[in-house]
Amino acid sequence: MTRIFHLTAAATWADARRAGVYTADSLATEGFIHCSTAGQVVWVANNRFRGRRDFVLLHIDSDRLSAPVKYENLEGGTQLFPHIYGPLNLDAVIEVTPFQPDEAGAFDHHASTLGPP
Repeated sequence: MTRIFHLTAAATWADARRAGVYTADSLATEGFIHCSTAGQVVWVANNRFRGRRDFVLLHIDSDRLSAPVKYENLEGGTQLFPHIYGPLNLDAVIEVTPFQPDEAGAFDHHASTLGPP
């Protein structure tokens, strides 16, 4: 099993559960759903979502995905990020955990439930 992660608002996740499938805005605008490896989650959260207090972390078993996953960097860097090229089937989500920053708005590995970096 290869576990990848996706950050989303708790309300968005609740909507997806009611709909039976998850589609992020980026699927419509970029053609894929942004994900991270365990080592990338905190960096992404701090660089893109610092201070957000409404997030949950989706733990995804990439072997269960109906859509293909590509590891790539489309922003010119060397670090490769997993991207899901299609809707996220809910049975691939094996765990959902709260994802809260500290009082200053920063995320860390303790808050992410991922353990030490």
